[in-house]
Amino acid sequence: MSVPRTSSPQDLDPNFAVSQPGSELLWYDGLRLPRTGQGWRGEELERPLDRLPARSRDLIPAAVWSLSRHSAGIEVRFATDAREIGARWTVLNPGLAMDHMPATGVSGLDLYGLDGETWRFLAVGRPTQTPTNQVKLIADLPPGMREYRLYLPLYNGVESLSLGIPKGATLQAPAAIPALPVVCYGTSIVQGGCASRPGMAYPALLGRRLGVPTFNLGFSGNGKAELELARLLGEIEASAYVIDPLPNLTEELVAERIVPFLGALRGRRPGVPILLVENTCYQQSWLALGKLNARTPKNDLLRRLAAPLLSSDPLLSYVASETLLGEDGEATVDGCHPTDLGFSRMADALAPVLEKALGQGPRGDKGGKMAEEGNAKSR
Repeated sequence: MSVPRTSSPQDLDPNFAVSQPGSELLWYDGLRLPRTGQGWRGEELERPLDRLPARSRDLIPAAVWSLSRHSAGIEVRFATDAREIGARWTVLNPGLAMDHMPATGVSGLDLYGLDGETWRFLAVGRPTQTPTNQVKLIADLPPGMREYRLYLPLYNGVESLSLGIPKGATLQAPAAIPALPVVCYGTSIVQGGCASRPGMAYPALLGRRLGVPTFNLGFSGNGKAELELARLLGEIEASAYVIDPLPNLTEELVAERIVPFLGALRGRRPGVPILLVENTCYQQSWLALGKLNARTPKNDLLRRLAAPLLSSDPLLSYVASETLLGEDGEATVDGCHPTDLGFSRMADALAPVLEKALGQGPRGDKGGKMAEEGNAKSR
């Protein structure tokens, strides 16, 4: 059960907190706090922290459904005057890390605090065992009420989450963010591979930079622009959509799917900006011609397909690959998947395009009316 969305902070009842063996903290159910990053909530989901509704299971590829159990992009927001913050979380899958992505990104937590008007990194929850970890995120904080956001794992699901604060400290559900979400759809790069921690995936970076909620609908290896995914995206009342599936598409699939995908999304959301993103430049392609040939024909085709749409749709924007990762070849872990540096560069490239697009939307104010957190503005 989520705390009802409010326009002002709301205290959580300490009577709902529980003790944990070996801990002096009181532990609160993190699912009672406001969340952002989900387009569907409550009875529409099989598990509270899924990213797609249960009714989509039989309509989408099995791999997409499995990846939708990952909590990429989901944030828990809270305010507290606690001088120490702990976290306890149970993950869905036993694999905590990958061979090219650390456990902190795959299965860890990422805590940010609000410093004036700027969100700043504060602590990372390092998973060391499966399925449950309990950690002290941060201690020795100065007195005072502050707002925090806790990003959940990028490549694992979360079965349960608790926040620990000292007895006598206050835990609040903060006010809602006054903007509709930016919805990002695509591949492993959108999902966050291979960020060192969840807050470094480019949708999360964009959210902090632009002050808008972001929904991460990246599906590793399976961002293949199926029509059903376009229809699902269209259910979410968004301020903008970022469409970034090319790394998972063959040239044939680009020709077959991109225009119908955009058409289905535009048909559902006629007044909402859409950013169409090219396949990033593979970092070995300066010498490895196979890598060059793997992306260049797709990007060339995308440009041809997009040209008539761009001329007829003033709310469609196009982002070329050359701007995304820089030119020094230092932005990925394997030539394809960005490091934190690569994600930062992608956010640098996308943020001004997205900010301009948001200003051109039907309300022209970075997403318009209050986005009441905890539920999607959908259907």
